[in-house]
Amino acid sequence: MFNPFSLENKTILITGASSGIGRQCAIDCSKMGAKVVLIARNEERLNETRSMMEGNGHVLVCQDLTCFEKIPDIVKNIVKQIGALDGVLHCAGISNTEPLKLYGVDRLEEFFGANVFGAVMLTREICKLKNINKNGASIVFFASVAGIVGESCKSAYSMTKGALISGTRALAVEYSKKNIRVNSVSPGVIETPINAKQKYMVEPELRAQFEAKHLLGLGKTTDISNACIYLLSDASRWVTGQNLIVDGGYTVR
Repeated sequence: MFNPFSLENKTILITGASSGIGRQCAIDCSKMGAKVVLIARNEERLNETRSMMEGNGHVLVCQDLTCFEKIPDIVKNIVKQIGALDGVLHCAGISNTEPLKLYGVDRLEEFFGANVFGAVMLTREICKLKNINKNGASIVFFASVAGIVGESCKSAYSMTKGALISGTRALAVEYSKKNIRVNSVSPGVIETPINAKQKYMVEPELRAQFEAKHLLGLGKTTDISNACIYLLSDASRWVTGQNLIVDGGYTVR
């Protein structure tokens, strides 16, 4: 049966695969036939993700990608073990709700390190000729609607996501000659562990306000994994440099 969204015979690397959207993407990519490399800091939770996946040949890498100097060896070992990559989902990242007055340089560096620098340095290494499928590949950065619209006390997070959206366009141009597509996904508020303790999720009044801003309600992790499968698959072969907003109508108004 013809299925342009199939990931059969594709090898996909997913960061932040130990929980939330990253975990769901790993599970769903495996269901679509992909062989998956899962990267995260917590080995126990990585194994939990692996137990939920279908198929064989998946690889687990327990590593903090903010240890930038280790990235070349990480990629080298992955490619040696599993072969060249067909796609990458940069799901790893951090989020918080804090007023700017509480931020110092160290805190900003923490946000940019986790949300931007790790993803960019990993992309730089992966996009070297020997590490990528000779027919090309798909790189997907995880941005956010916070990189497009303003929300109080989300400045550091928003800055990192805006950087990824801008970087996506430039990298799409730079890597097009290698047939590497580069896109980003911008989710609205998704019910995940990363934001479960945020005020806007915990406090009933604030949660109701956020739910009301999303015309279709808050999102599920599968809403984002489905969008990622599209961007990784041959169905999106003519799509690059785009920021795919998946937000239940949040940015419509």
